[in-house]
Amino acid sequence: MLSPELLASVLESAPDAVIIVDAAGTILFASSRITALCGYRPEEITGRGIECLLPERFRETHLAHRHSYARHARPRPMGADLDLYALHKDGTELPVEISLSPIRDGERLLVAAALRDVTERKRIQTELMQAREAAERANLAKSRFLATASHDLRQPLQTLSLLNGTLRRLVHDPTGAEAVAQQGQAIEAMSRLTNALLDISKLESGAIRPDPEDFAVATLFEELRNEFASLAASKGVELRIDVSAPSAHSDPSLVGQILRNLVSNAIKYTNRGWVQLRSAHSASGVQLQVTDTGVGIPADQLPYIYDEFYQVGVASNTSREGYGLGLAIVQRLVTLLGLKLDVQSTVGRGSTFTLELPSAERKTAAGPVAAPGAALPACEQRAARILLVDDDAGVRNATALLLRVEGCEVLCAASLGETEQVLRENPQLDLIIADYHLQGNETGVDVIAAARAIAGESLGAVLVSGDTSSRLRDVKAGDRLRIASKPIRAEELLSIIAELLAARRPAKAAG
Repeated sequence: MLSPELLASVLESAPDAVIIVDAAGTILFASSRITALCGYRPEEITGRGIECLLPERFRETHLAHRHSYARHARPRPMGADLDLYALHKDGTELPVEISLSPIRDGERLLVAAALRDVTERKRIQTELMQAREAAERANLAKSRFLATASHDLRQPLQTLSLLNGTLRRLVHDPTGAEAVAQQGQAIEAMSRLTNALLDISKLESGAIRPDPEDFAVATLFEELRNEFASLAASKGVELRIDVSAPSAHSDPSLVGQILRNLVSNAIKYTNRGWVQLRSAHSASGVQLQVTDTGVGIPADQLPYIYDEFYQVGVASNTSREGYGLGLAIVQRLVTLLGLKLDVQSTVGRGSTFTLELPSAERKTAAGPVAAPGAALPACEQRAARILLVDDDAGVRNATALLLRVEGCEVLCAASLGETEQVLRENPQLDLIIADYHLQGNETGVDVIAAARAIAGESLGAVLVSGDTSSRLRDVKAGDRLRIASKPIRAEELLSIIAELLAARRPAKAAG
């Protein structure tokens, strides 16, 4: 049997302060470590009630807890998930952890309590919490900045692009036309870089959040065909579409962004042959594939293709087409969506990128797919009366100039109030073009709704925005509404206008 002296020595050697109390809460023993913890010498508190070590506000409730523990005595931490405090001799409080263990002394129940100072741990936890809150505030501020930058940086690019489109229609001198063409190429390059950098910044800041849903693959593929058909044809490359799996489940907007970057890359690195978009069922869901007959990727370069500014076969100190950001964006989007992307490539024969998506949760019918827009003859466009709503004077004036060069009658407004005033004076409209972000809390959606209330629900509308946030997710394009992202090229805008005007003409004739 161990001697009392040895037992006391064991308790004294414990790393925590140890006290032993009886059923009445009287302290029978306190180890010397209680001095460092609470400032009392052991003999100062021996024989006193345990409540002397508790802050005043806890003493009443502690009595009930002590009686409850006596009825269900077992080793356990005291006050799990609660912040516990001990009272120092000088009246200050310190955070502690307390572990309780019952001890039987014949018929008498004693309780051993081990007290540990957790001041440093609490300090670290507080600092971590403050750092996390600061990081969240910084991310929120960065998201707000990116939303503003996304709009504000694209505004001057939109103006430049539209003015360039107007100049191409007015300048006929060969030297001047060449200068305008080179200017257009520079504007497009600047637009691509701006869009790519903003996309990467938004992804890294957490400003983009997925919104998964069932979607029709055929509709998405047809949008990509319309977008890339002319680019592929200009290189003599055939763009093929094969839809074997009609639907899938993910965020269709972000999946579309992934495929746009992959298709753009495929066309860029394919000089002859074809680029194919294909959907197929797989064991795990649906596969979306982008296959090309391009230059291929050497095996030793495959690990680097998702790095920023890396381009296959292009030295870092040479001129380049693009900036090597497309696949970096793809990788971030794939990670954000929790998907899997595989690549297989053979030098000289081409590459295949395979994106694995979950199957649609229910059958999804493909929606109506708009045919590629063709510009109307100039004589048809001349009769068009178009309301243009944009609070940026530079963009508004550049767009109006382009449309007037094309023969359109253009009415301008900068706000919802001005829109309503213009419509009261000119209720007969053929089309409205509205920027999404207007002054205050007004949006292009509000403006379009007001215009349709006066000019008729069949009024065609183009909603233009440099905002890629989730706020536009609930705005769905349809037969009478097109959504265009800034900076939009003059030819693209005119093509959308021509398509909407062509769809409106029979309705007007019928009336």
